[in-house]
Amino acid sequence: MKKLLLSLVILGAGLTASAQTNPVKFGVKAGVAFPSFSFSEEIGEGAKMTTHTSFYVGGTAEFSVSELFSVQPGLILSGKGAKAKSTEAGEIGEVKTSLMYIELPVNALVNFPVGDGKVFVGAGPYYSMAISGKNKASGTVEGETASVSVSDDVKFGKDGEYKRGDYGVNFLAGYQLSNGFNIHAGYGLGLGNIAQDSGDVTVKNKVLSVGVGFSF
Repeated sequence: MKKLLLSLVILGAGLTASAQTNPVKFGVKAGVAFPSFSFSEEIGEGAKMTTHTSFYVGGTAEFSVSELFSVQPGLILSGKGAKAKSTEAGEIGEVKTSLMYIELPVNALVNFPVGDGKVFVGAGPYYSMAISGKNKASGTVEGETASVSVSDDVKFGKDGEYKRGDYGVNFLAGYQLSNGFNIHAGYGLGLGNIAQDSGDVTVKNKVLSVGVGFSF
């Protein structure tokens, strides 16, 4: 993780210097996120992990290296987490974990002129820090009309359920018009174990997202 952060700092310093001679475009982006968790082992019988719906919003700065290549760091507020459903006979229930992160991605983009705009594809590392979270459990028992719903805040750090820091790799693609408007999709693959104390089982974030943006 330390090597990743050092690389981001060095890259950011290089981009600041290059901005004096290369054009820079600032932008905003927002969209819908479909996060979930990946586990190194099965989570157990009678449980099924699914995605839930969240959002992301933030800003970017795109540094042009050439007509074909550019580098795009950003600062994003990103919703992550997962939803687990019970599949045991006689029970219907789910536990939803909603996590909110401040994320710093640095993506390298390849741009292809197409029509009245360009197609772009890219990838790069990210580091993120959790700022809030909530667990919500709800369910009913077959044959009963009453249902139960409880929620509590997620705790981070040594005495909590999850680590605050996370890191991984982003993949993205989209189409941008000449007026700056773009549509895009992305996939974030977490590489760090976010569970604070999970024994031999690792828990990692993964997020599929779609959205729109505008570059000035």
